[in-house]
Amino acid sequence: MTNHFGDVVANTKCMLIFGANSAVANPIGFKHMLQAKDRNNAKLIVIDPIFTRTAAKADIFVRIRPGTDIAFVYGMLNIIFENGWEDKELIAKRTYGVDLIKEEAKKYTPSEVADICGCSEAELIQVTRLFATTKPATLFWALGITQHSVGSSNTRILAILQLVLGNIGKPGAGTNIIRGHDNVQGATDMGCLADTLPAYYGLDDGAWKHFCRFWGVEFDYMKSRFAPPSDGKNWMNEKGFSLSRWWQGVKGVSPYGSDKTVSNANVRVLWVQGTGITSMAHTVKIQEALKKLDLLVIAEPFVNEVAILADRPDGIYILPASTQFETEGYVTATNRAMQWRNQVVKPIYESKEDQEIMFLFAKKFGFYKEYTRGMKMQLQDHKLVQVIPDDVDAVWPDDATREMSNGLLSIGLRGISANRLRKHQENWANFDPDTQRGIGGAVKGEYYGLPWPVWDEKHPGTAILWNANVPYEEGGMGFRNRFGLEHNGVSQLADNSFTPVGCKVKGGYPQITKDNIEKVFNIKLNDKEKELMGASWSTDISGIILEKCREKSACCLGNARARTIVWEFADQIPKHREPIHSPRWDLVQKYPTFDDQEKPNFRVTTMFKSEQLKKDWSKEFPIIISSMRLVNLSGAGMIERTSKYLSDITPEMFANVNPELAMQYNINDGEMMWIHSPQGTKIKVKCVHNHSVTPDRICLPYNFAGILQGVDLSANYPEGTRPYTIGESSNTVTNYGFDPNTQISEFNAGLCRIERA
Repeated sequence: MTNHFGDVVANTKCMLIFGANSAVANPIGFKHMLQAKDRNNAKLIVIDPIFTRTAAKADIFVRIRPGTDIAFVYGMLNIIFENGWEDKELIAKRTYGVDLIKEEAKKYTPSEVADICGCSEAELIQVTRLFATTKPATLFWALGITQHSVGSSNTRILAILQLVLGNIGKPGAGTNIIRGHDNVQGATDMGCLADTLPAYYGLDDGAWKHFCRFWGVEFDYMKSRFAPPSDGKNWMNEKGFSLSRWWQGVKGVSPYGSDKTVSNANVRVLWVQGTGITSMAHTVKIQEALKKLDLLVIAEPFVNEVAILADRPDGIYILPASTQFETEGYVTATNRAMQWRNQVVKPIYESKEDQEIMFLFAKKFGFYKEYTRGMKMQLQDHKLVQVIPDDVDAVWPDDATREMSNGLLSIGLRGISANRLRKHQENWANFDPDTQRGIGGAVKGEYYGLPWPVWDEKHPGTAILWNANVPYEEGGMGFRNRFGLEHNGVSQLADNSFTPVGCKVKGGYPQITKDNIEKVFNIKLNDKEKELMGASWSTDISGIILEKCREKSACCLGNARARTIVWEFADQIPKHREPIHSPRWDLVQKYPTFDDQEKPNFRVTTMFKSEQLKKDWSKEFPIIISSMRLVNLSGAGMIERTSKYLSDITPEMFANVNPELAMQYNINDGEMMWIHSPQGTKIKVKCVHNHSVTPDRICLPYNFAGILQGVDLSANYPEGTRPYTIGESSNTVTNYGFDPNTQISEFNAGLCRIERA
């Protein structure tokens, strides 16, 4: 989130929601939007293929076809530019590439958008007029936007819409990506990804050397932990397998079509901790891989149903991990704020806290000292010094929090500490719920949870990203300079007539590095500062760069132009591309998907056009299929379905089907039906007649497991662990398709056919 829910309540006049159902999930924050309607008379616009509970409270609801969000937004931009509703000053002084967006938008006339999206021209015009002419206006999205083969382009076009309208860096505005459970943002920040180190550092040697410095280990030691270079690849610098396609790295698992895996070794062991594998796509492929593994280890408070899906007699170990109530530390919320939690009770029975399981693992395999040394380092006189000996345990979670402060500079964690976050927890009543700012006592002037970036121990945190209307010392900043100083001869720095409030560096300036700091800040470093300073603000463990930035009231990120062009991507600007399995064969010819990704990405190749153009899939699979969420279940539902009360709300897996569609196949309300996918998989679920979907589509939750293609796997549950309710996983029939940049699966824009069971 660039902003936060309190800001929405206090300031927003119009809310536009794409692909999110905050009344039900990700997280359940809909009360804030309802409060904005009550307090500000804010208007709510919902764009969604399904009539959701969120849509039920909307002033305007527009139903579009799944996978057509980009076309709809370009239609809005077409109308915005025609009417001159764009923020001309911001575009001229602080953006790059909007001219290309304007040119592309000309193609998306209201009639073209109506044909692609399935909405009316009047609906598009009504939505655009309201959203573009109401200030401030905010935009929300969630998994309904990201879970597509064009997910990256979806998120980009929504950010561009807000940029064009000037709704960035202002109270009540922003692009507010609603993350999932309480620490989805935190898990991402901490590097639970296949292509980055924690805090979004890359995988090049420079990033690894930075981590080695604040971990207190030698770079050569770290290199020794990786397989030696082979096949022309240095595996230390290569992306791993993404969560969506880890199974493709298991020897003997048959790929889809022409897909292939490029790796120096096959995956033999799967360790699952803190994620529901059954919430991933392609359940049949996952089961195929699980059966071929040498070892499957699961560390969870409840039985993760990947163990059940494995359907194997041995090679599975379930380790009892404690719950969040049995541990202490912080989680990062959707608005980047860090919330401290105390341990309520000690771990019960034989369960252990997550970090303790990891520590025991490291001891068993002989790298515990190196694994924990980073927690024993402390910054003293601009140098990191090991203050706790190797043979003395660090204090959890205080020392781990200091480790993050020492090194995770790229997202601005230098200013966090366990004591500072505890202070916020203890004084939560002294924060204003609208601004999130401390109004008295020990937390006065700080933002609750220190939303990152929090540049130093004096910084209050950043409530609103890119807000150039407040000083640096209060969380202000211009747009980040991270893509060079110019492109195609055009400066990537902000116009010299624009200076963030309070900044002593006038006009645009680059991100701060050791090489340019003296010139940009017009200062002279002494010899000691030069010796201690890191190469860039993101690798300067000494903190000297940040000290100089505070003196100049200048953000280390620079003052640059926000670019609409990503020249590293296949689509340098977002483009509408039909889903790989599209119901509109005519539009496939006009708006085809990407070329096949024959060069490995995340160690796999990926089909796009070869799959899309194989045939007109809609002839065999004429029905659109989308996923949905249930308010009483989260993720794969493995925890909630162990509660008889929550299970009683939704006692079995189902699909919402329009009565008109259901009766075409002679399926009565409450009867069982088969759903078939283009990949040859199927699931057996209850048909629920429901008018929330139109006769061309169905929607179904993904919160069930325990049955696979009609086969009950209940016998695989250890005694006493079977949930009160089990069911088919919708991900068994998720269509093939992956975003070319993130590898996220095509959960929300596939095809299927149905039949009475």
